[in-house]
Amino acid sequence: MKINSPQLNLMHRACMKASKVLIRDFGEIEKLQVSEKGPGDFVTASDKRVEKIIINELNVENSKYSVLSEEIGELIGKNKEKRWIVDPIDGTTNFLNGLPHFAISIAYEEKGEILSGIIFDPIKNEMFFAEKGQGAYLNNIRTRVSNKSDFKNSLLVTGGPRYTSEIKDKVFKEYIELAKKVRPPIRKSGSAALDLAYVAAGRFDGSWQRELKYWDIAAGIIILKESGGFINNLRGDNYLQDKIDIVATNSKIHKELSAFL
Repeated sequence: MKINSPQLNLMHRACMKASKVLIRDFGEIEKLQVSEKGPGDFVTASDKRVEKIIINELNVENSKYSVLSEEIGELIGKNKEKRWIVDPIDGTTNFLNGLPHFAISIAYEEKGEILSGIIFDPIKNEMFFAEKGQGAYLNNIRTRVSNKSDFKNSLLVTGGPRYTSEIKDKVFKEYIELAKKVRPPIRKSGSAALDLAYVAAGRFDGSWQRELKYWDIAAGIIILKESGGFINNLRGDNYLQDKIDIVATNSKIHKELSAFL
């Protein structure tokens, strides 16, 4: 890896170890599709299994750090100012249906600021990573956001709303109105973490999504920023709320996308 910090090395090691289990479990999904019980319970078990491997690996050398993770919630360590933020499988519905588009997402935070992060797509073997002030990379090649400033020709990606969302109508209306303003059809990939990584790598020009959780986007925040992009929470200045509404872009279309939302 191009960046050789202790935290990033630990995250890398955790990703590589957990991804072996994830790839194996993904291979089992196809067999389960035809079973009466279905793969739902299996995926939940896989999520927890991968999470346990990641947390164990991260805490081998830094057991004092706190952890915020999707399945287990928050673990308060002796050091409350240093925290791992983990999403073991971002894109579980894709995983559940045998779609090869999901990722492990891990971020490292100190005093409320994300300093480094990794988003690893084990099926495509693509690792996006960054550290504050050190740039962002995809498999050791420096990533930069796209250079597009023409909003109407921008390629955008979004996600949601969840089935339980109380603002479904608002989200659908927003989607329809925005789809009228841009020429390329808006994409939906099913993984918020990979959406941010793809904006960072210049594959998408912008992304927005409502009612996300911190672990969905924590690693993506630093990767996008270090690639020259902009990201902000439409609900406020920080990402500590239970539900987060994000807009993330290559910076050149940020004003227009933010203004619309």
